[in-house]
Amino acid sequence: MSEPLTDGEPPTELQLTTAEWGLWQAFRNGSTHDLRTGDPGRDDPVGDGAWGPQRAVRARVVALLLLHGPPPLLGRVASLQLRGALITGRLDLSGGRVQHFAEFVQCRFEEELVLTECRMGTFRLVDCHVPRVEAARAGTDGDLHLARCTVPEGVRLTDAAIGTDLLLGESTVGSGQRLRAIAADGLSVGQDFQAALLLCTGEVSLRGAQIGGSLYLYGSVLRSHRGRYALHAPEMHVARFAHFAPSGPGTVYAAQSATPPAGTLYRPDASAQARAPGDAAGFPPRYKDFQCTGGMKLDDGRFGDSLVIDQARFTLGHDQEISLRRVQTPELCFTPERPEWGRVVLSGATVGNLVDRQESWPVRDGLWMAGFTYEQLIPVGPFPLARRLEWVGAATPEYSPGPYEQLATVLRNSGEDADARLVLLAKQRRRRETLSLAGKVWGHLQDWTVAYGYRPGLAALWMAVLWLAGTLFFSGRRPAPLDPEKTPHWNTAIYVLDLLLPVIDLGHDKAWNPAGAGQGVSVALVLAGWVLATTAAAGVTRVLRRQ
Repeated sequence: MSEPLTDGEPPTELQLTTAEWGLWQAFRNGSTHDLRTGDPGRDDPVGDGAWGPQRAVRARVVALLLLHGPPPLLGRVASLQLRGALITGRLDLSGGRVQHFAEFVQCRFEEELVLTECRMGTFRLVDCHVPRVEAARAGTDGDLHLARCTVPEGVRLTDAAIGTDLLLGESTVGSGQRLRAIAADGLSVGQDFQAALLLCTGEVSLRGAQIGGSLYLYGSVLRSHRGRYALHAPEMHVARFAHFAPSGPGTVYAAQSATPPAGTLYRPDASAQARAPGDAAGFPPRYKDFQCTGGMKLDDGRFGDSLVIDQARFTLGHDQEISLRRVQTPELCFTPERPEWGRVVLSGATVGNLVDRQESWPVRDGLWMAGFTYEQLIPVGPFPLARRLEWVGAATPEYSPGPYEQLATVLRNSGEDADARLVLLAKQRRRRETLSLAGKVWGHLQDWTVAYGYRPGLAALWMAVLWLAGTLFFSGRRPAPLDPEKTPHWNTAIYVLDLLLPVIDLGHDKAWNPAGAGQGVSVALVLAGWVLATTAAAGVTRVLRRQ
């Protein structure tokens, strides 16, 4: 790169126009060069009105100022602040070093903006029309703003390194003939990535992105009609929050042209909300809810504070999914509208608090969560245990014990022991469906008698019923004694109890010799006692082992 101009005068061969000469002087003075007419319709960069040569500035002149600009006037700081200009030609700053502050407001670019491997301080485009932005491996020491811009051919930020904030709020981005509208694999952002009210047609790819602050997509609309995913962001690491939620009062996002003194988290003012960009593709002028047409992939993501998917609307194909495989976060808020098709995949995810809503989860085979672990359930609205068991059942079309045991563990840790036992009972009933005929018979027997040991009181109830029935039967059918000299005094209740208890010997069952129907009833009572004792012991052993 050649040395900057030293005498402050432009090269004579440039033959600057009036608009360019004004920009040259404004650059040295550090002031704004405004070419707008004051008519909102004529100043709209995405409007149909023609911008004449009086508003045209050659990209060559802009590049000269940014890369080799003249020295500032005494007591001034040189900067390029251009408003309402038509940038003719291709603005190519690739490989350069832009040391000055650069801001373009309501400008129209004829050709793409190329910032590949360019080093910058803070670079801002606000309310501009740019055919395409190429910024692979670009780096900024400050912010990169593309707020309220229209970029029909897409943005490329692959392996870019943004020193502070990256702003795409209220922008309209298309993909042109490409699959991806925003290609930002390997992107690094020092602070926040704010893309509230973003309207994007084409895949947004953030694979391996590193965000030092938070990711905000309040009220954004992501549409992908070609690929499988509208948002493809596996292995993304966000130090704090990631929000896919509605915009509106109380939400925080930034779409202004300057970073406020207190930072970039603030509520938009009335002027920012009054106008949101539209485009020829038929985008409505404004959205409130986060909407995603196409899959969302956040596999292996790390979110330091929380991942919030709240009141979002997903339109998925049969083979598309909201994929959160192996995600790790202290809190997952999953309260979107229930997707009609597709899947929600939580396999291997690890979260602390699971904030969810009964109506948000898919039904049928639309939920996968093998290996999904969570520490606490925080339902939004009613979520009774019966519906929670249906939630687990939807996640296990083929029997898997893990989701049941995870739910039971969380309930037990929360002090809901009775509910935890009901969950484990439901698990055994699901398991029974996978057994052989003999196993199913034995399982039904355990279920009817002691509910697999999770209702031990049933064993005592059955024992009491059989004891009462046997007592009534033998009360008028005293068996003959085996040894009249050693036979104890006849007591019907003790005799029947001795038949039922398989281990304890009360000295009555072996002293009498029932015959006929009494013999059959005695055998039935002995067998029933053994079955009850065996199933109760198996159930109690299972419960103790789980605890």
